[in-house]
Amino acid sequence: MQTNFTLAQLADADVAESEKILRACVHCGFCTATCPTYLLLGDELDSPRGRIYLIKDMLEGDKPASATVAKHIDRCLSCLACMTTCPSGVHYMHLVDHARRHIAETFRRPWRDWALRRLLAITLPRPWLFRLSLRAAGLARPLAHLLPWRLRNMIDLAPRVLPPASPTEDSLGLRRQVFPAEGTRRLRVALLAGCAQPVLKPGINEATIRLLTRHGVEVVLAKGSGCCGSLTHHLGEAGPALAAARANIAAWWREIEGEGLDAIIANASGCGTTLKDYGFMLREQPEWAEKAARVAGLARDVTEVLAELGLRPTTLSSPLSSTIAVAYHSACSMQHGQKLNALPRRLLAEAGFEVREVPEGHLCCGSAGTYNILQPHLASQLRNRKLANIARTGAAVVATGNIGCIQQLEAGLDVPILHTVELLDWATGGPQPGALRAPPFFPSPPGSSPPSPPERGERVGVRGAAR
Repeated sequence: MQTNFTLAQLADADVAESEKILRACVHCGFCTATCPTYLLLGDELDSPRGRIYLIKDMLEGDKPASATVAKHIDRCLSCLACMTTCPSGVHYMHLVDHARRHIAETFRRPWRDWALRRLLAITLPRPWLFRLSLRAAGLARPLAHLLPWRLRNMIDLAPRVLPPASPTEDSLGLRRQVFPAEGTRRLRVALLAGCAQPVLKPGINEATIRLLTRHGVEVVLAKGSGCCGSLTHHLGEAGPALAAARANIAAWWREIEGEGLDAIIANASGCGTTLKDYGFMLREQPEWAEKAARVAGLARDVTEVLAELGLRPTTLSSPLSSTIAVAYHSACSMQHGQKLNALPRRLLAEAGFEVREVPEGHLCCGSAGTYNILQPHLASQLRNRKLANIARTGAAVVATGNIGCIQQLEAGLDVPILHTVELLDWATGGPQPGALRAPPFFPSPPGSSPPSPPERGERVGVRGAAR
């Protein structure tokens, strides 16, 4: 694609990067075939190619974002399926991120839209505030029909039952926890605890810690680490996103300079995609650039580390008469953002599960961070399409590697949906996930008593020390 930026414009690092991306595009349109919003709406401006034209016109002309540009960029899921499809290697992720920042800086949104975005940006990255907001949603549920439709949608998305806080949770990032490896220590890693995940599904972090320590990994929850920054990053709010990145880097740098780290683990694929991009995000901040690049180089999805170590499956906790069929839903941030598509499937198969492919697996489920709140109509259509495709597999369980996908799909499924690590933990000697304990899914063997619900300490099943 031909561009006409001035030398003065190209002096800006973001513009210079976007200009390179724009020039790589050859207008082929392959991206339209895999774009979920183009598939639903059939509008060229709701395809990656159409959005690229809008972004080029806006940036090249140094224009404030218009309502039209904001509408079509807002509709983008950032699923990155276009990057997987593109034969020219167009780095759409960095381009659309730049566009979102430009929109946030130059476009005046209607006040309701602005207020909702601010609410999400303030609440979601802070576990204590997010937990409080979910409790408030529960209190407001009887009156939801009286509220504006977007608030009704938020209340509908909120879980009706909130699990108790995990002993591993540190909502304010004020303490350091270390979980020693079982047997000989093979690796030492930091785990990103996250923000929404420990509130919504605390068992995921607990299963991750059990699974890693069982495989000889010492796991550290570093003091001061928290939200990865992706939620505000994709809202176009560069300041809070970079502040979150710097806080995490500072926390992990203390560990790197102390006893060292072999990897920094994310067990939410959306977070992992952002961690791996820290080097790019902070490239123009001299005091942080080198550290950010080092941290990004250490960032790994939990399945990457398990594959390197070699999974040690044992007899499943509850004997079954047949192999459990698992439909693996590959989150967009996993398959398109991190290019990790086959690896989680391979681990599940090695653990003894029968892995089934979900038709149209390349298409987004509609979660996409805050997308299902900000674009509920499109998100619902994508969710229903994904649910129908999962049902076609006939699987007894759904596995995925991203908390957003779990929350998006859970209420519409007739079978349990679990994080991949919860199944791998069970297969290697951990407790049977609670969602699999009740009939008709996996009853206990004939003549035995059904397992009782786990006690709090049993649910955690890891031994750590705050330091």
